[in-house]
Amino acid sequence: MKSILLLFSATLLLSTGKSCAQESGYKNEDFKINKVIVTHEPNLGVTIWEISVNGTAGKTIPTKVGQLDGAPVLGYVFPTSLKSTDVGFNQTDGIVALALTSHPDFDDTPLWDENHDQIYNNDGVVWHPHWVILLKDRRIAGGLSVKQFKKADKTVVLPPTNPGMPMYMDSPGYPVTTKSNTIKVIVPDYRMNNQTDFNYDGATAFMQVNTSNENLPMLGVYEVFSVASGDLSLPYKVKK
Repeated sequence: MKSILLLFSATLLLSTGKSCAQESGYKNEDFKINKVIVTHEPNLGVTIWEISVNGTAGKTIPTKVGQLDGAPVLGYVFPTSLKSTDVGFNQTDGIVALALTSHPDFDDTPLWDENHDQIYNNDGVVWHPHWVILLKDRRIAGGLSVKQFKKADKTVVLPPTNPGMPMYMDSPGYPVTTKSNTIKVIVPDYRMNNQTDFNYDGATAFMQVNTSNENLPMLGVYEVFSVASGDLSLPYKVKK
């Protein structure tokens, strides 16, 4: 894990040094992190994950482009030291991260009706959580992407709440709230193997979907806006 984190940190430092010509246009105070904290509440059997920013958390959402290919995704992300098996995947390399995302062009939470209109496939813009496995990816400006696999690979295990894409991604349906400068998500202990002692970090980023170019990832990180630790070294531990 330590070697993976060092590689991850080096990738981040390189990605944040990219030229302005590659910026998404979404970078603003709504994504400038001033605090990240994960707190365990043993009486409730949950952890509360929070990112606080200088602006208004969740206020900035992506501009709809009208199709899946090239669709923009914005995220508040918690990279962790958790194992892939802790959140329902098979054993696999990479960084387990909990990403709170918004993307108006598609809905990847088919089991959940986040906007409460009794339609389950129209609320991708509402901030919602995903477990993902992140890998270093030199093909794109942000230097990271969600780990993919071939559909025929029988060794891959995904939680039953996954959205059906050939990536290490889950749509667990945890409640996400935004208020003032803070975005929060509540995760039941049993939904992550009762792990309450792990390291984490916080990041905000612009991502993009790709379905047309096989030389690019299906979901890549193209710009990292802010990192709580400054180097993505995962220095923070769960508060008891």
